[in-house]
Amino acid sequence: MKTAAVIAKMIKFSEGNLNDINHFMKVLAFARLIGELEVLEDEEQEILEVAAVVHDIACPMCREKYGHCNGKVQEEEGPAMVRKFLEEFMYTSKFVERVCWLVGHHHTYDKVDGLDYQILLEADFLVNAGEMKTEDEAIRTMYEEVFRTRSGKKLLKDMYPSAWE
Repeated sequence: MKTAAVIAKMIKFSEGNLNDINHFMKVLAFARLIGELEVLEDEEQEILEVAAVVHDIACPMCREKYGHCNGKVQEEEGPAMVRKFLEEFMYTSKFVERVCWLVGHHHTYDKVDGLDYQILLEADFLVNAGEMKTEDEAIRTMYEEVFRTRSGKKLLKDMYPSAWE
């Protein structure tokens, strides 16, 4: 399976930054779980998983270039980096372009155009909410305004029960 090779390459690309590695591995785990629970087709599941692994590929470069890696600069810088990163894996151009598109929109919560996109947003938020110690009110807002999958909503409620107390 190519996804395992992508993961291994992304770990090496991260140059020992355990925060970055742990983040994308957690996002991958949630993306895989939600995708399986929502019964994605095989190719869409693989696109989702690859996108989960590389979604923050631009962060190290953005931290160096801009002094931060907010969502806007990640979305601007990420797709070109992903395209180059995935060259050796012989994915179809359609596959690579969808992964690049997802990476270029993973902080944009409107105009969601596919289940892979929806799940990536949800998986990333599930992880970010814990890493950033997100307030309960913001968690409830994301639940109401962004989360759409049955599985993602259940995970959010189960993981952050204090938001509903």
